[in-house]
Formats: sequence, C-alpha cells, structure tokens
Amino acid sequence: MLKAQKTSNVHAGKVSMSKAEGFRKRLQARGLSPEVVDFSVGAFEEFEDYLEKRGKSLESLNVNDLKRYVSLLIKEKRNSEERLDALARGLAFAKKNDEFIYLLGTYGAYNVLPDIGARLAIIAGEKARLRVFEKLGLPAMGSPQDMFPPLTARIMKRMEAELSPEMCRQILTWNYHGIPAEAFKEAKKRFEKASSIDEYLKGEHKILVNVMKDCVKQGGIWYEQQITPSVVDFVKANQEITTGIRNGEWIYVTKIPYAPVQFLAEKDSVKKRYYACHCQLARTAIRDGKPRISPNFCYCSAGFVKVKFDAVFGEPVEVKLLESALKGDMRCRFAIKIPKGKMK
Repeated sequence: MLKAQKTSNVHAGKVSMSKAEGFRKRLQARGLSPEVVDFSVGAFEEFEDYLEKRGKSLESLNVNDLKRYVSLLIKEKRNSEERLDALARGLAFAKKNDEFIYLLGTYGAYNVLPDIGARLAIIAGEKARLRVFEKLGLPAMGSPQDMFPPLTARIMKRMEAELSPEMCRQILTWNYHGIPAEAFKEAKKRFEKASSIDEYLKGEHKILVNVMKDCVKQGGIWYEQQITPSVVDFVKANQEITTGIRNGEWIYVTKIPYAPVQFLAEKDSVKKRYYACHCQLARTAIRDGKPRISPNFCYCSAGFVKVKFDAVFGEPVEVKLLESALKGDMRCRFAIKIPKGKMK
C-alpha cells in the first residue's frame, strides 16, 4: 500500500516509502490540490489493502482483479469519479498500463449521454429531450463497457425518429469531453508562426512522433494508448493520423486506433474495427455484433476531433464524418474545412 514503511523493501504487495513518496510528488507536480493528493494516496492505499487481503499485490494485479474491486465499490456506493480518478492515477504511476486503460474505459465517457440530453434540450426543447431520454437508466459509474451500447442504441433510435438528420448531427457534434481551448494555446501559437497550413501540420506531426518516442522510452502510455516502437512507426508513416493532411480547403484526419498494438497485430476485420473504435459507449457492439447503433453517433467523435481546430483557427470549423469503425470501416476518418481567411 502507499503508506510509509519502516523498510524500503517491497513486501506482501506493499510499496516502499520511497515509492509512496514518489507517487505523492508526482501528484503534487501535476498541480493537484493537497486535498486531492491526500485523497488519491488514501484511496490507492485502500485498494492495495484490498489486494493484500486476497493474497495479491500490484505486481500480480490483473484486469479481473480490478473488475472485482470496482464491482465492490459499486455495491458499496463508493464508485465516485473522484475515487476512480484516484485509482487511475495510482495505476498509471505503478505502470499497470492494461489496468489503467481498462479503468478509464469504464467511466471516461460516463457523462456524455446525460450531456447529450442537456444539449438536445437546448436545441430541440425539453419536451423532445424527455421523449428521447424517458425511462432510460444509466449504468453505475465504473460498470463494464458492454453495459452501455444497448442504452446508446435506444437513444440514437429515438433521436433519429424525433429529430431531423441535420439536428441530430448538430447535437452530437460537440465538445462533450469539455476540453478547454487553452489546452491548444501552444498549437495555436505554432500555427500563427507557420508560413503555411502544410508547414504547421508537418510540424505538429513531428512533435507527435517525438512525444510517442518518449513514451516508449518511459514505458508509459499516451492518453489511453499503449505506445510501442511499431506504433511509433505506424504513426510516423502517416501524417493524417491524429495530426492531419491538407487537400485543398480541407484537412483530413484519421484517429489513432484506440488499442493500436492490438489493432496492428489483428487479422480479423471485426476485431480490428473493435480495436480501432475509441467510443466507450459503443465499441463493444462492434465486437459482439449487437446491438446495432446508428453510425451517426460517431458525429460525437467528430466533435472531439474538431475541438483542436476550433481553437487553432479561432472560430468553429465545419467537420464531416467520412469513415468510422461503427459504420464498418477499418478506421475513423474526418474532414475539417479550413475557414475563410485562414488559408495560408
């Protein structure tokens, strides 16, 4: 556990004093408040105590162990986002990458469906929201991903019956992860200094590849993606991945697969699409072949892609959904229209 020990040795799954202090310092370096740091350390201590009582340790931890613990938190109604965040921080620090990625996948998009409902009410009215979301219970935070696609499928079926295609796209194409424009201030500065959009995009791709190379050296992950030398080579060979390539007045962007290591190794087309898909609310429907979810739901992903370009260009941009794993494609691909007056 993350308590200070009298010895610096790892024993019975407990981390050493130096490792506990390292975790605390990592959180402090990220600028987290003392309250959040203390809570995170304490929550992870509880988790390690749980493992120790079952003859397990961080070293022997696997995804199934984590599933059982999260199920216990749900049963005890202690599955708050704050606690799950604390567990995720501890798993990342301990370099338990598979477990970290699994945990984020259970709650990272938890608020998206309610937020879609709130935006639907703004655009189409409260009565329309009630007709779409009536009697739809949301699984508990931390529930396995496969509990969400049936709900997503019902919401999309009702939305498309209630609203026009244009209105559905307008509602879904939004920044549902709440990424602030400030997150892209350095990218905006680089765009303003670049002599052309092509030069800017090429530079962004070089930065991305270098960041991924550093991830490999550190044995860590990039957002929710496990990065290996093969993944770096895959991204390096195609500037369109994450960064984008301009063709005329459009910038074409392909999302990096959600699970790039598995995606590159997989031969089965269905599993490959499953590994490509990022959406925690829909991806297991690809793997399982059911339920059918309207591929228009992927405009939510289009909204995520356009956020950076909104910030870089300083105004909302038009985005088109070209391909998606949910539609049956092997990649998720989008087109961003360069606003008038921003071409250079």
